[in-house]
Amino acid sequence: MKKFINDVDNLLAESLSGFQAAHRDLVKVHLDPNFVTRAEKPKNKVALISGGGSGHEPLHTGFVGYGMLDAACPGHVFTSPTPDQMLAAAEAVESGQGVLFIVKNYAGDVMNFEMAAEMLPFEHATVITSDDVAVENSTYTTGRRGVAGTVIVEKVVGSLAETGASLAECKALGDKVNSRTASMGVALTSCTVPAAGRPTFELAEDELEMGVGIHGEPGRRREKLRPADEIVADLVTAILHDLKPAPGSEVLLMVNGFTGTPLMELYVLFNAAAKLLEQQELKVVRSLVGDYTTSLEMAGASITVCLLDDEIRKHWDAPVHTAALRWGR
Repeated sequence: MKKFINDVDNLLAESLSGFQAAHRDLVKVHLDPNFVTRAEKPKNKVALISGGGSGHEPLHTGFVGYGMLDAACPGHVFTSPTPDQMLAAAEAVESGQGVLFIVKNYAGDVMNFEMAAEMLPFEHATVITSDDVAVENSTYTTGRRGVAGTVIVEKVVGSLAETGASLAECKALGDKVNSRTASMGVALTSCTVPAAGRPTFELAEDELEMGVGIHGEPGRRREKLRPADEIVADLVTAILHDLKPAPGSEVLLMVNGFTGTPLMELYVLFNAAAKLLEQQELKVVRSLVGDYTTSLEMAGASITVCLLDDEIRKHWDAPVHTAALRWGR
């Protein structure tokens, strides 16, 4: 295992300290318990909080800022944050309009956010993201996993919250976006959790894992490596089978890297996916390509399709200013 590490036990704290040093105009890092907030606390808006295990950067800390999250709670690598982190974050950012938790559908995340919510002294609600169509259940989840589609939920709901919308309105939009979003991933290599020191799983040079999860969870099947167009066809077919979009629908197409795949290859995947969607009479009117929901150094990618309507498109286009996503401001 070759990684830039001083001490595995201090990895998260050192990384968070570096994140603050690089983006102190945007964020403030709190240690013990660990959470990240905006550098300046907004007033009179619903506070959006998300979180999850580290190793998926920029999710979620990289999306703290104007137009997205108010706070993020990073757990240790691939480990759920604890209720005390969530409670401390909520108390730091709540400004009188309540708190909305955005939680990926993993058993530990859901349980710990629920425990934190029970202790909150103010109004709160939760949106659970579940966009992964690869499996209905796994050892990590009850139901579908929350993956790269979480970024779209955080962006769209984050915009709505900036307008002064109510907690109920923010939750309703988050649930709607989640219901109109589907993702599926594929891995060419495993990743190595620093504390483990060895790959999570093994793939031969001519193998891939179709439907892999962002922690290296097993996918739908292991198979031989094929041309990119064929791989994308399987991913897009599964996504469209789930969404069942009407011909003429406008969509946001997101190709998300797991960190170990060059941008050149991500655009190959986007090109193939866009052609397939157009063949199905779907209009790709918004796009996002890059590393947004990662898995340490895993080589692979996921494809996400979100069915747009006027409301979702408006809030996707609205200004955002975070460390990892910014436009229009």
